[in-house]
Amino acid sequence: MSFFNQFPKVYPLANGCYESMKILLTGASGFLGEHIFNELSKNHKVDTFGRKPTDTYISDLTALNIKIKNQYDLTIHTMGLAHKTPKSEIENEAFFKINVEGTRNFLNTVINKTKSFVFISSVAVYGRSRGLKIDETVSLLGGGAYADSKIRAENLVLEWGQKNDVNISILRLPLIVGENPKGNLLLMKNAIKSGRYFRVGKGDAKKSMVLAEDIAKIIPLLVNKGGIFNLTDGYHPSFMELEDVLAKKESKVIRSIPHLMAKIGAFPGDLFKFWPLSTQKLNKITSSLTFDDNKARKELGWKPMPVLDWLRNNNI
Repeated sequence: MSFFNQFPKVYPLANGCYESMKILLTGASGFLGEHIFNELSKNHKVDTFGRKPTDTYISDLTALNIKIKNQYDLTIHTMGLAHKTPKSEIENEAFFKINVEGTRNFLNTVINKTKSFVFISSVAVYGRSRGLKIDETVSLLGGGAYADSKIRAENLVLEWGQKNDVNISILRLPLIVGENPKGNLLLMKNAIKSGRYFRVGKGDAKKSMVLAEDIAKIIPLLVNKGGIFNLTDGYHPSFMELEDVLAKKESKVIRSIPHLMAKIGAFPGDLFKFWPLSTQKLNKITSSLTFDDNKARKELGWKPMPVLDWLRNNNI
């Protein structure tokens, strides 16, 4: 029996999706992982790998002590370290220990166990602080432990897939929006709700975003496809637009401060880590940074919902 004949047969549906798949998902208890699990469990058998008692396979990426027993049509690797700025060399090294060595460990456990592999990456790998419609052909500059660890993990996955004849897909994602978010969106929401949020200048910097549920819905289309894809909502709202939607839901009014005043206020953050704003953070929120998802639209039929439309009708 050949390797691929070990997998259950899958049947294409009219919308290009596939039914009757056996899927292995890491990080199902994380923000994106939970959305993926909830969506794919509707039509597929999804086993999970993580540290929760409810996971099918319970283990840590850095200290694997289990074997994957079943064969899978698709494996989705979302588990990793993010949403944290390292404040020491130990914390810096943790990104490489988990995102690189942990991914290597996991790949070794699924050799000959999966037909297709999807790796969740980030637009941070491009290493840009500003730019418009950056596509997948742009060189990866990285910069910082998180971005550099994701680049190394991407390379590991691609090499492993080629060596073991596994179909590889990499999704490079911007800010992910959905119920119970983490990271910067949660910080913005809480600051607006508390009345401590200020718009800097006109708030006209545009940023790419994408809905977690749209990411989950597109993943099954990758099972026989493969490739590297940026995913965005295609609209790229400005800070002002996003702020106004969140403020309206909280019945708050956004106050503005001039860019020069914000620049002066950011100076202490260049000297003291406890200060909430630095020049680097200020430049980030006042510079447009968007990514091109035309490849996904052409090759996968990617048709996401605009983030602002979702936010107007849903709570986070």
